[in-house]
Amino acid sequence: MEGTEASANALLRQPWLPVTIDGWNLLVKSCFRGTTYHILLTDLHGVWEETMHSAAIQSRAQELNKRLQASVQAFFTHLCEVVQPSLSGSSQPPEGEAGIVVMQMNEGGLNLRLKSKLEGLPFFWEFRCTPAPITVVCLHLVQPLLSMSQLLHQQVDQLEDLLLRKDVEIQDYKENGATLSRARLQTDIFERQTFKGDFLAKTLPALCCELRGVRDFGGDLRELYSAVAAHGNSRKRKLAEQEHLVATGPDPAISSGAEEKDVSEQNHSSPAEEAGNQVVQTSTAQQQLVTCRRAERASTKAKKKKAVGLFK
Repeated sequence: MEGTEASANALLRQPWLPVTIDGWNLLVKSCFRGTTYHILLTDLHGVWEETMHSAAIQSRAQELNKRLQASVQAFFTHLCEVVQPSLSGSSQPPEGEAGIVVMQMNEGGLNLRLKSKLEGLPFFWEFRCTPAPITVVCLHLVQPLLSMSQLLHQQVDQLEDLLLRKDVEIQDYKENGATLSRARLQTDIFERQTFKGDFLAKTLPALCCELRGVRDFGGDLRELYSAVAAHGNSRKRKLAEQEHLVATGPDPAISSGAEEKDVSEQNHSSPAEEAGNQVVQTSTAQQQLVTCRRAERASTKAKKKKAVGLFK
């Protein structure tokens, strides 16, 4: 269970990489660890995924390669060496050594069929990806991309404000007699609404071309995606730890029981302690009674004295 969670967290931090496999323009996320893997694929029309563990990899390898006898580690090591370059988009395997064919299944799945050679013998493998659930799509696509758009929007607002302040600064220089040494360095005054209108008119048609977004998921966007995903993952982990601490805190029933026990122990003291308390209370009462009698006698003597005034 911990291995599955670690693999899921590692995949979440991975950026989407644009790749072309068998003529398909795809965004790919992949995580190969130990003898397990988890891959995500999207062509911006659908999202597919597959998670495989050691036992399932061994079973599929034997199913597709009946004559080939090898350990699961050998299968997996060869699979990583052949497939990872194609899924990362960094390089392609040498011509004739390996090939991947993409097939869309009737059930909505997407299969990647691999043919290569292991120790001189044919080796076959299939990534049988099924449509990803909506929770996975939201976690890996919707939430990070919305956060990225908000960050980029804030960045654009700050840059626009900076341009406006720069124009005011340049205008002040001009009013005080400053001039440009080269005419080609002169720029027009920045107008926010005009800039936005021109930008959308020029960029939007090209951006909306089919699959152009897949190819343009460049380095800066990948870096921003990884930062957003890592921050969101750490925040969720902290919230989970806090919830765990709250859930595993002291039992209120046990605490209240302990408090009631302490109160009962205080209320029900031993007979010797009760007798001692009674003796102390009796002596205290006697002292108070003596003090009161002395005060009464003093007041009586004060009343017997004759009053001294104007009339004697």
